Amino acid sequence: MNTFTRNIGRALLASTLFAGSSGTAHADLNGAAFVHLFEWSWADIAKECEYLDKKGYAAVQVSPPQEHIQGSEWWTRYQPVSYKLVSRSGDAQAFEKMVDTCHANNVKIYVDAIINHMAEGHATEVRQGMAGTPYQRESYSGLYEGSQGHFHPFCKTDNYKDQIITQGCNLLNMPDLRTGSEEVRTKIADYLNHLISLGVDGFRIDAAKHIWTDDIENILSRLNRRQIDGQPVEVFQEVIFRNTNEAVKPEQYYKNGLVTEFRWGDAIAAKFKRGHGTIYDFQQFDASSWKFVPSHKAVVFTDNHDDQRKTPCKVMNFRIDGPKYDLANVFMLAYPYGYPKVMSSYKYADHDQGPPSNPVHSGDKPNCFGSDWECEHRFRPIANMVAFRKHTRPVSDTDYWFSAWGGQQIGFGRGNLGYVVINNSNSDLNQTIPTGMMPGTYCNIIEGDFEDSSCSGPTLKVDKSGKVLFNVPAGRAAAIHVGAKVGA
Repeated sequence: MNTFTRNIGRALLASTLFAGSSGTAHADLNGAAFVHLFEWSWADIAKECEYLDKKGYAAVQVSPPQEHIQGSEWWTRYQPVSYKLVSRSGDAQAFEKMVDTCHANNVKIYVDAIINHMAEGHATEVRQGMAGTPYQRESYSGLYEGSQGHFHPFCKTDNYKDQIITQGCNLLNMPDLRTGSEEVRTKIADYLNHLISLGVDGFRIDAAKHIWTDDIENILSRLNRRQIDGQPVEVFQEVIFRNTNEAVKPEQYYKNGLVTEFRWGDAIAAKFKRGHGTIYDFQQFDASSWKFVPSHKAVVFTDNHDDQRKTPCKVMNFRIDGPKYDLANVFMLAYPYGYPKVMSSYKYADHDQGPPSNPVHSGDKPNCFGSDWECEHRFRPIANMVAFRKHTRPVSDTDYWFSAWGGQQIGFGRGNLGYVVINNSNSDLNQTIPTGMMPGTYCNIIEGDFEDSSCSGPTLKVDKSGKVLFNVPAGRAAAIHVGAKVGA
């Protein structure tokens, strides 16, 4: 039986400037989305920002720019040797050019900041980082030295029920910076301020869960304002929280900025592919009752660079989920919860494999969708839903819910600004559905691109009563919004 309900969603978004006590800020994130161009070079990102601006992406999360250990594996980027801007992605000059180019295209840059630890190193053997900087365990060429009290004493992070162990011990044997030290705080702030001086707009604080929140607050209080507009930098903190009995909780970090909400991606995967309920269950979503991070504090995603590589993979994954991966991202971008981040990956055969040697941009067309770079952010259903989110921004709730096929075929609206239908079933959907949209002909942005008042794909007609006849094949979606009205 089909059901229609008018539901005022309870996942409200921030519509005014959010500022943490540390002076970090996020300006009006309702309607925004950003992309993680994982392991892309600075040159490739610079060339990509024109496309990102066209599609409406607000920002790019870039890989850690600091000098790191040598090696081809992706995780080498997360083992800092120095704060020199020399990495697999390029040098300082290329980095600065990327920032300037992206700003010229209205795209902000978020840096993945590794400030919890340094590279593991060897106890006696001196090795060299990407820029040639010599290092060994707890000794990094004058930047940090164990003998000067820059690190916590070695201990294993093996009990997440204990806050002191979680935040004072070594993550994967990497030397844990004593971020409560005045000298360490100063060095970290100097590094981040150097990036701000080059135009960086914000930071993802890697492994924030393993840093005392007061230490992060202190470091952020030392940061300069953004070069582009004089506003405080935007900050979101990686706080992995999936087990309620853990000692470190997301709410401890709200004062510093936004916080990653891993459970949103878990919930999406559970409903879309793992058979734990149906996707219609999201009609009842409420961040408070589900005990999730409040919408205006949350950075959300279907998958990230780390979880997508785990076996078994419990999140959505472009390699194994096929059309369901697209559907999950369509839902994330349509539903008004959090600040969504779209993942952009490369092909990999094992957990450790690093990025392709071939660049993304080397000819007339990007090296995407083949054997090298995946570029999920360019998948039409995902890329075009970024504009859906922007155009439905004034309405921070959902309505006109539709459900069929046991809750695996759904639809919902965003006032009279947009409507989306998602068919996560094995059966085609052919249904006339009330949408609340104004009469007219709209581009189905899942199947076509809207440009110059015309649509490259199929269109959908809203009749005078706001109803639309949707014909959506199994494993597909359809979406319309006021910014893609044909002939308007």
